[in-house]
Amino acid sequence: MRRSFPVMCLILALLATVSVDADEPVFRVGFAQKDVTPPVPMPMWGYGARKDMLSQGTLDPLMAKAIVVEAGDDRVALVGLDMGRAPTTAMMNEIRAAIREQARIEHVLIVGSHTHHGPVLELTDREGFGKGRFDAAVRYLKTLPQMLSETIIEAATKLEPARLGVNSIEVPYNRNRQSKRQPPARDPLLSVMKFDSTNGRTIATLVNFAAHPVMTSGEILKFSADYPGFMMKHVEKELSAPCLFMQGASGDMSVNAINVKGPQAFGELLGEECVKVANAIETTVPEHPSIQGRVDHFEFETRIDLNNPAVLFLYGQAFFPELVRNFAEEYKNGMHPELNTILLNREIAIVGGSGEFFSNHAVRLRERSYVKHTLFFGYCNGYMNYFPTIEAISEGGYGADPPVSPAQIGAGEEMMNRALINIYSMLGKLAEGKPEPLK
Repeated sequence: MRRSFPVMCLILALLATVSVDADEPVFRVGFAQKDVTPPVPMPMWGYGARKDMLSQGTLDPLMAKAIVVEAGDDRVALVGLDMGRAPTTAMMNEIRAAIREQARIEHVLIVGSHTHHGPVLELTDREGFGKGRFDAAVRYLKTLPQMLSETIIEAATKLEPARLGVNSIEVPYNRNRQSKRQPPARDPLLSVMKFDSTNGRTIATLVNFAAHPVMTSGEILKFSADYPGFMMKHVEKELSAPCLFMQGASGDMSVNAINVKGPQAFGELLGEECVKVANAIETTVPEHPSIQGRVDHFEFETRIDLNNPAVLFLYGQAFFPELVRNFAEEYKNGMHPELNTILLNREIAIVGGSGEFFSNHAVRLRERSYVKHTLFFGYCNGYMNYFPTIEAISEGGYGADPPVSPAQIGAGEEMMNRALINIYSMLGKLAEGKPEPLK
């Protein structure tokens, strides 16, 4: 049958459109969450004075919340965890293997909120390291990687075409708890990432802010997400969409509770600011969806000798022996923190470090990172104690002295420099971070 010229042109045009659409990079987002509150009494993380006292119930649930982003041909999982730290290295290895095999996710950033009312995660199934005294806790900890993997994989099953927007404001709701210099270092930024479906429904919001969640009394031996939990509940109520919290560089940041008292009132105060920021965001479909990511591992000497039995004894007295044995074993050959650098759509840099970084690390990274938005996540993919700035170490004080900050001087700066090199390398402005040869 003979076709007219206009009809053939229309068919060719439609085929061309289909071809372009098929080759067009995708941007999709999915969300899932799971209650990961321990069902059994466990030693609690965060306050040495508790020693090995077991938890006595729950004030509010501990949640794992996952956003999976697919951009181009790659995926990244951003996970907010209502616990004092991120999973251990062994747990992270298990999680990475599962989500790579079952959901094609190569990049993952799991961030502990740093609540001091979560469970100890370091106990292991060996005599003297947890087994025998804390068997129920050890059994729970064996299930945690699977629960987190399942949450991430579920989020990947819910991927849908999405829009993205980011906005930040400065707020007065944190303060420096370590420095006596004037003005003391502080990271005032409150950042919100908003993910909408293409029909305008909000899939999830992500909040990045730096302040220690220690507003719930340490004498209360019950699990709680502290102020981030109340903040997220407020945002979820106001926006009718899930919210997850990603802690920032809060090593020297305490809450500055202005005219409010307690974790609920402060969380709702901060949550109201988050709602204002989120409502001001205009989400769009990224023009060039892409994910680039790098993982760096470092080798640092320690400023304390963990092979010294006297040192281990003192740590055991300050905390409790089983916890300290696991801690000492991880550090016996030096410290090996992890750094994750993600460049999303070539416009948003996300940097995660496995410890309590002081605020000026994040502030200076943003100042030196020439992209539209730079977010820093602390307590990410592991935990290696405090990373103070060099000037903070010179001043001393909690978080800057060797017993709680064993990494060698300048470790934090070295990691931030690597993150900056990674960002510029992924942007094509540096040759994979290698110096140009002299001519």
